[in-house]
Amino acid sequence: MGFFAERAANRMGTRQRYRTASRMQRRRSWAESKLGMRQDFDRKEEEPTEAAAPSAASAAPPEPEYIAELERLAQLRDQGIVSKEEFEAKKKQLLGI
Repeated sequence: MGFFAERAANRMGTRQRYRTASRMQRRRSWAESKLGMRQDFDRKEEEPTEAAAPSAASAAPPEPEYIAELERLAQLRDQGIVSKEEFEAKKKQLLGI
């Protein structure tokens, strides 16, 4: 094999390996985006596990404070400690109506 033929074959092999790797990466990105697991491939293995921890904590959004306050006031209203008018006034104040 001549020098130029060898160089051309080497270039073609390198180009083919690059195309295959980039095709595999695109497929992986597509599959992960469909599954909701899209990650940067250049990151280390430790970073995605750290990034997954906050998303697990944020899976259940925290309940607003006013909901607990309204439930407490509703219990007091049902027990007869707070009148319906007082309950409605406090509810409007908490909800900003």
